Amino acid sequence: MAIAASGLLLLTVAACGGKSPAQLADDALAAGVAAHSAGNIDEAKRQYELCLTHDPRQKVCLYDLGLIAQTAGQNDVAENYYRVSLATDPDYSPALFNLALVRAGLGDVAGAIAIYQHVITVDPGNAKAHLNLGVLLRQAGDAAGGDAEIANALQLDPTLTDPSAASPAPGGQAIPAPSATTNP
Repeated sequence: MAIAASGLLLLTVAACGGKSPAQLADDALAAGVAAHSAGNIDEAKRQYELCLTHDPRQKVCLYDLGLIAQTAGQNDVAENYYRVSLATDPDYSPALFNLALVRAGLGDVAGAIAIYQHVITVDPGNAKAHLNLGVLLRQAGDAAGGDAEIANALQLDPTLTDPSAASPAPGGQAIPAPSATTNP
């Protein structure tokens, strides 16, 4: 039985040009990020979906498909992609950060607060998460907690001015914000 299974694996690898499914997923992810960064959204989606055929749990592809949906105003689709990405890695901060943006945009202040708190637990230096958390805490009536988080954010990055200036970019990297920050 082991010989038959290894023969099948060799045939599968040979049919894919000698690349493993993980390598094929990585190639599709890289092509998707390049297309996404260049503004070719249709090609990016095609590559991300191809990536998922090779690795259905590829958290970055899932995140990037969520980012495309969120940018298109499809918050329910975006939320689904972020949650599936987080099912593979519950501490994946780009997906957490954008899920918090989606929840806040849908009016779920308490849910967004909880998610930003998780982001800060995972990534304590994430100034934008501190800033957004501070704004939401103030909105929820916790002025002291909000002010403390905003102060934390400004201590981490004194150039912050806009809590929604940037979210993570394709591939989970930071999009430089107009305020010149480089971390989501």
